[in-house]
Amino acid sequence: MKHVLSAMVMNQPGVLAHISGMLASRAFNIESLAVGETERPEFSRITFVVTGDDKVVDQVRKQLEKIVTVVKVVDYMNQDLVERDLMLIKVSTAGGRLSDVRELVGIFRGKIVDVGEQHVMIEISGSESKLTAFIELMRPLGIIEMVRTGRIALSREKSLSVEDALKPPPTYEDAAING
Repeated sequence: MKHVLSAMVMNQPGVLAHISGMLASRAFNIESLAVGETERPEFSRITFVVTGDDKVVDQVRKQLEKIVTVVKVVDYMNQDLVERDLMLIKVSTAGGRLSDVRELVGIFRGKIVDVGEQHVMIEISGSESKLTAFIELMRPLGIIEMVRTGRIALSREKSLSVEDALKPPPTYEDAAING
């Protein structure tokens, strides 16, 4: 099963290498990876997609949380998410195909961001399946080059804000008081 994991980490050199090394040592292939600053620049969020059994991924999550620079890790499995990938794709317009390309870009709510003599560059974001469908429709027109970001995701309900991640877990006394 695919799991989207999000790790709130300290924004320091070597954190990504440490995390990816830990995943590699446990034979996990990272299918998608995105890293960026959070609402507080001293922290970053690493979002990655791995495939594995729930039990094994839960163990990996616990191992990740033991890394000193990792503040919190959330597995978004079975949560209502908003997920997006971003892609830039350069497509041939040779042979009068520009109108075909423009029509498909409009249907997929993409944007032409650069125009050359024989190609256009398109920016498109959305779900993995949307980008895959767009790629398949562009193949016959002639994909010259493309690049994709890793997936980013936020839970619709639960928050992994820096403030929430820094809160200490509730103690036994807290549970007894709140009842």
